[in-house]
Amino acid sequence: MMLAINGLLKSFRSPDGEAVEIVRVEEFRLGAGEQLALHGESGSGKTTFLNLIAGILAADSGRIEVGGVDLTALSEPGRDRLRARKLGYIFQSFNLLQGYTVLENVVLGMSFGPGIDRHRARSLLGRVGLAERLHHFPRQLSTGQQQRVAVARALANHPQLVLADEPTGNLDRRHARESLTLIREVCRENGAALLLVSHDEETLAQFDSVREFSSINRAEP
Repeated sequence: MMLAINGLLKSFRSPDGEAVEIVRVEEFRLGAGEQLALHGESGSGKTTFLNLIAGILAADSGRIEVGGVDLTALSEPGRDRLRARKLGYIFQSFNLLQGYTVLENVVLGMSFGPGIDRHRARSLLGRVGLAERLHHFPRQLSTGQQQRVAVARALANHPQLVLADEPTGNLDRRHARESLTLIREVCRENGAALLLVSHDEETLAQFDSVREFSSINRAEP
């Protein structure tokens, strides 16, 4: 099992000091190499759920196992190291470093993992159709091309699990379909499981396995 979650709880404090539950997931499983989409509206806690799995946020309670390692038992630096070794994350806003070239953005991501492999970085960028853009800066790329850089960066460290947060939300319909197809193909080629969250019906229609986020998230409104 690539991802196993039990009794996960995350709350935030409201301005008046009240604890507000955002995520309460009793049980969730994702197998190795599996591709699953979670459907949920904006504000439903989907991004918080992914950030908990990635170790960006710490859970209030519960257990998150990624590749057999209990993420919730690790310190913040430990979660960072696990994320670098086992996880890839595709953000809706891409989060590319504007002062670095396309190649440098991917190579920098490698520096937090097992080590820098420029040949792999170039190969991944070629796979996503950016072999001629290695030395361009993000501002010199279209939105769709920036998203492709984000895909290459997410796969740079041979992750076992890729998380995708509304990854096509900034693209038009045609480019969204093409980019999602690319994400799924590259994950399959690299043997990575994929967990995508979205509220877009057309995006969800491309997946054989779709679940409602509300069916696993029991947080009180």
